[in-house]
Amino acid sequence: MPATTLKALATGGALLAAIATGQAHAAGSGLPGTILWSAYPTGTTAYTQAVAIGSVLQNEYGVNLRAIPGRNDVARLTPLLRGRANFAATGTSDVVYAQEGIFDFGSQAWGPQPFRMTLWNVADSCGYTLAAAGDAGIDVAADLKGKRIVYVQGSPSLNLATQALLSYANLTWDDVRAVEVGGYPAGIEAVVSGRADVFGTSCHSPVLLRVENAPRGVHLVQFPHDDQEAVDRMLSTLPWYRPHVTEKGPGIPEDRHHEGFTTAYPSLVTTAEQDADMVYAMTKVIIEHHDDYKDSAPAAEGWVLERQAIEDSVIPFHEGTVRYFKEVGVWTEAAEAQQKANLERQQVLQDAWAQYTAQASTDQDTFRREWQTARAEALREAGLDVYIESW
Repeated sequence: MPATTLKALATGGALLAAIATGQAHAAGSGLPGTILWSAYPTGTTAYTQAVAIGSVLQNEYGVNLRAIPGRNDVARLTPLLRGRANFAATGTSDVVYAQEGIFDFGSQAWGPQPFRMTLWNVADSCGYTLAAAGDAGIDVAADLKGKRIVYVQGSPSLNLATQALLSYANLTWDDVRAVEVGGYPAGIEAVVSGRADVFGTSCHSPVLLRVENAPRGVHLVQFPHDDQEAVDRMLSTLPWYRPHVTEKGPGIPEDRHHEGFTTAYPSLVTTAEQDADMVYAMTKVIIEHHDDYKDSAPAAEGWVLERQAIEDSVIPFHEGTVRYFKEVGVWTEAAEAQQKANLERQQVLQDAWAQYTAQASTDQDTFRREWQTARAEALREAGLDVYIESW
């Protein structure tokens, strides 16, 4: 495991010392005195929203929410896997890839994980798009050919989303120049400094303001929805995304909206083993105190109950969250059917992993390659979509 990841885990472990000793629940909240979320780095949407929700927890219940930044997918989800965080505020794609056991999660150290959804944020702004330096001469997706595009090491969710957006214009990573960076913030700096031209981001990320105010400026690449074949190419790679129009934000001129795609971001996930009473309490606080923090962080409007898209989730909800949804009367027969299907998919993946690892090669590359074949075969045999097969 990289030294940076080990350092992050050590930091997370220290911050969770209070949790490990079994602190009593803070009065009235049903939560322990300290809660830990892993999240994207400082200054990002997920981190800023965690701070806003944490302020409510502290002011209303005396609960401390510690947000630990993780620069990539593995760094954000490892604390959950190790039992060193209660929740992760991360991207929907990160969780899907971990559930499926693909990309960095297809290694011997990971495999398919039965993570659970708590809540997710479906904001007015887009979940992911490509932002270009204002002086790079990029307006629409076709202009990306030959440009220098950020590639974040250890972040398959960001890199595959970028690849999907490139496919809109029938482009691949071979048609552009990948600029490898060590994390999301480093990608921002690469564009500001002139080392790269394009980076992937959410439309509401606070870091866009930094790029917009830098000498190069920023422009969000357009992906018009009237080209249905192009839209279908993008969604064939990431079926949990949807076409989306963003009316305003950094990099969007006042007289023009942004046509692109969106998915929930951030998604607040946990493990199947997490205490149901605590997850129920966390869900209740986020939903019922929405008015107290919705204006304290960019795009926090997306946590409202009406935007949870319960019947469309590709990750099963935690039993604590389901309890709350049932209590407030929003858990429908369709939601129950989708929950059952999601749980069955996870079981197929878990069974396939157990069968595969019992006789798998110890060579790392062979292990990853043959696991992907075994995964695809198991899903097809169960009559389920494979989603993503190639690396």
